[in-house]
Amino acid sequence: MEKKTVKISVPYERAGLSSKDCCAELDMYTVENYDNIAVKAHPAIIICPGGGYEYCSVREAEPIAVRFAAYGISAFVLRYSCVNKMFPTALLEAAGVMAYVRENAENLHIDPKKIMICGFSAGGHLAASLAVHWKKPFISETFGKSSEMFRPDGAILCYPVITSGEKRHDGSIVNIVGQDYPAELMETVSLEKQVTSDTPPVFIWHTADDDCVPVENTLLFASALAEHKIPFACHIFEHGVHGLALCDDSTAGYEGHINPDCAQWFNMALAWLQAEPARIQA
Repeated sequence: MEKKTVKISVPYERAGLSSKDCCAELDMYTVENYDNIAVKAHPAIIICPGGGYEYCSVREAEPIAVRFAAYGISAFVLRYSCVNKMFPTALLEAAGVMAYVRENAENLHIDPKKIMICGFSAGGHLAASLAVHWKKPFISETFGKSSEMFRPDGAILCYPVITSGEKRHDGSIVNIVGQDYPAELMETVSLEKQVTSDTPPVFIWHTADDDCVPVENTLLFASALAEHKIPFACHIFEHGVHGLALCDDSTAGYEGHINPDCAQWFNMALAWLQAEPARIQA
């Protein structure tokens, strides 16, 4: 596995956004090819760490990438712009990364039809935003590329921020809409209201007693996926604090982050990825 960091170019001004203090960086953990291993075009996953749109959590970055790479899935950690960066700043950065990975698939030894996005907490909101908004004209018009370049082939959402409604995580939502938000923008970032038939398959998990991002965020999104007949897997674990990441010593910030029950999510996600040819297969 080789690690490399690149900066992603995003034409913020074309979308009417300021580029001041914006910097999308991508840490790439690409799987190497070997003569005695048959797979030469690897699946890939773009990882969006959480942090309330205030920072990118290190616990939900490299450790996640390394774990996926160990299973033959090239991983890319997006360090997106945070703190009062209005929507769709981070979304455009995620879209730019998706297009970058897809356009460079041959050089990166990646299958361009097996590129997923994964997000944790506020990073889950970012990942889900690309999953529901990838076909919106403002993205293709901003980059001057076909919408298909931005489509995730699936999404893995870990205790995600989803709604801007009653069960919202205030900090995350305020950081991307501001204090004096228009109603239309609040509707746009409430992702359970943005699911369409173009939304890709989703794996989503949460804990029932999450006291930071209420479990209703996941339930609302799962309900919308079901309504639109989007394939999805949803796992609700009975107990667990917010920000569990891999739920073991490799990502624990304190004892509460070690949760063997919830740690099952990673193997469940791998099994989901391998469930049918339409999704990533390592």
